[in-house]
Amino acid sequence: MRLGIATPVVTNVAGAALAWEKTASIEDVGRVAETADRLGYHHLTCSEHIGIPANEAGRRGARYWDPLATLGYVSARTTRIRLATMTLVLGYHHPLEIVKRYGTLDHVSGGRVILGVGVGSLKEEFDLLGVPFDDRGARGDDALRALRASLATNEPEYHGEYYSFGGLTVDPCALQGHMPIWIGGRTKRSLRRALTLADGWCPYYVSVDTAAEWLRTRDLPSGFEVVLPADRPLDPVGEPEATKETLLVMARAGTTIVSARFVHHSLEHYLEQIHALAEMHGEGVNEG
Repeated sequence: MRLGIATPVVTNVAGAALAWEKTASIEDVGRVAETADRLGYHHLTCSEHIGIPANEAGRRGARYWDPLATLGYVSARTTRIRLATMTLVLGYHHPLEIVKRYGTLDHVSGGRVILGVGVGSLKEEFDLLGVPFDDRGARGDDALRALRASLATNEPEYHGEYYSFGGLTVDPCALQGHMPIWIGGRTKRSLRRALTLADGWCPYYVSVDTAAEWLRTRDLPSGFEVVLPADRPLDPVGEPEATKETLLVMARAGTTIVSARFVHHSLEHYLEQIHALAEMHGEGVNEG
């Protein structure tokens, strides 16, 4: 089981109160990224929303830095850590927009992009952008097929139910021959979608126990990633034994990569926490 981080500052997760993050800068994000990179973390994340309706801000949070700009900056501050969009909403973009933009980022970063995507659930945001909501599932599935057909070629061709194109050049496309795609969501349907059309599953608002139950009924292909957050923020500095037990439970549930969120009160406290978790990981406590 490997470790990733849900990057602080860039997302106001579930409307949590912001302390030091409220006035944090891109330099602070850079320090977090450099430290996680040096410690061998697998990936860091940046999510996407264009605009959050005021009546949803308390539940979803209102802060969402743009992932393309953020991860482009982070890529210049790091060398190994992978850059995961968790998640892009497929319906907000034509598949070839994603190929061009994140294919370019793949070149900028030396082949470190992971596309975390989902079909979306915030109807008001779909309406704001003037994109269809009711058929977002089928449209998203078609977009995933179009992405897989197009990410690794400069001359993409695809003909599906919602997207059809050919006879054009997209340069650059992805540097990776097979860019990983992870599916976000909070339903069994998201897991089915991940198993049939992607390389991993990165759910949100799904408990570890529930995820384990769903996974037990599925045959997972070799190399399929299960990217789960703990049910509560980790505190390896203040509660090391509880953190070890959490990691063991997550490993037994089928987690292949932890998406770590931490208890943290300042930038220095956050850096201390990622050091402590990496040290704990190195001791093998998460071998379930």
